[in-house]
Amino acid sequence: MKNLLVYPVVLHPEKNDYFVEVPDIESGFTQGKDIKNAIEMASEMIGLMLEDKQEYPVASKIEDIPSQKGDIKTIVSVDIDEFRRNNPKTVRKNVSIPEYLVKMGKEKNINFSALLTAALKAKLEI
Repeated sequence: MKNLLVYPVVLHPEKNDYFVEVPDIESGFTQGKDIKNAIEMASEMIGLMLEDKQEYPVASKIEDIPSQKGDIKTIVSVDIDEFRRNNPKTVRKNVSIPEYLVKMGKEKNINFSALLTAALKAKLEI
């Protein structure tokens, strides 16, 4: 099941690009060179701002978002689980394994981090 986050955004046209505001996200500002890019940037910014969160800000109703003449109000969605998979942060983890396996792995130039990551993905079926 997707963990879909949906937020209203306001695109403020400027001379050569769009200033993007996501009112429900603290410091939720970005920009894009055209409408498509502005929406993509808003989606990425939402993912970056919320990827470490377990609880998310409540989305406002789009009709309650203030805007000026010429502004474009729209909705942007982010599958936060997919965002996390596509933009993984690495975390250092100490593990204990038998010494003989460490020696054999080094002899075969095995990347232990890559191997553990692959094994965890297989075990978690992702």
